[in-house]
Amino acid sequence: MRSEQKSFSVLLLLFISLGLVFSVSSTFAAVPVFSNTAKWKATQKKQPVPDIVVSVPVPTTVVSAPATNRISTSARPVLGQARSIRDVKKRIGPLVTAATTKRLNRKISSRCAIIIDAVSGKTLYARNPDTQRQPASTIKILTGMIALKSLGNADRVSVSRKAARQPRSKVYLDQKKKYKANDLINAVLLASANDASVAIAEEIAGSEKKFAQMMTLRANLWGATKTVCKTATGLTAKGQKSTARDLATIFRYAMEDPAFSKRMKKVKVRTTEGKLLRNHNKALWQVDGTLGGKTGYTNAARQTYVGKFKRGNDAIIVAIMGSETMWADIKQLVSYGFKKKVALNDEMQSLASKVEMVAEL
Repeated sequence: MRSEQKSFSVLLLLFISLGLVFSVSSTFAAVPVFSNTAKWKATQKKQPVPDIVVSVPVPTTVVSAPATNRISTSARPVLGQARSIRDVKKRIGPLVTAATTKRLNRKISSRCAIIIDAVSGKTLYARNPDTQRQPASTIKILTGMIALKSLGNADRVSVSRKAARQPRSKVYLDQKKKYKANDLINAVLLASANDASVAIAEEIAGSEKKFAQMMTLRANLWGATKTVCKTATGLTAKGQKSTARDLATIFRYAMEDPAFSKRMKKVKVRTTEGKLLRNHNKALWQVDGTLGGKTGYTNAARQTYVGKFKRGNDAIIVAIMGSETMWADIKQLVSYGFKKKVALNDEMQSLASKVEMVAEL
């Protein structure tokens, strides 16, 4: 009995041992055995590398750059448009050249023209500035200035038959009425009224002829020595004459008077009786920087004009005579005048810096 149990135990241990061997051999059956390392490495290169996928959480909020830092196609400079590269290139070069002046001469129709510095009186541009011509209504600058110095605003002025019968432009004064000097002066300077001009002349000097002599004297005292007045209106008269330079000189001094300059920049004003007076000077609303001006026209004189303009710290006076395209000429001349002022200012600054450098040596 004991021998049988012992034989059974031996058989059981044998079977257990065989099972373990079989288990181990099956586990390592897939592992190749190489005689050297080189063969193993070559085999490893042929084995596919497993893909490793790493998932990264995507944030739900997207941070975008500020709109101001974005460059859109619309913000790119385009040649020929405002603030473009072309404009920058233009500013690098000289503002006024000989070619610029020649182009201006071709563009304007005025037979006589001048641009002067309103402060120094220096000439910035000139075309036949001293040629004498009929001044037309620009001469009313003198009529208005003498009236401002000779009459009080509340003074009453009568109207003669001669004054009432003056041709247009006029405000149609009534001989039976007396008008305030303030209203008549506005009518002369703004509405260019011939009847008001003669009424004022007769009130101050007794006659238009004597008043014209006063006008000539006033012009000459201001340095306008080539001006001769024969009427208070500027209507064509034999021997009456002025020049573009003289008109610019007269207006330059006249605009220094506060009462005069204040009236010249008014676009419209009503008289004591309620009549609306409109300023003939279209430059006030057509040309930037206009401070005042006086227009004129007759068949003999053609279009005439003198005005003052200011942009920044620069101020100029522009006068023209014998024009056929007055407002277009004024715009061209004003633009040229301020470009010339900028160019001169740059030259002065450059010269001043050179003087400082020499002084430091």
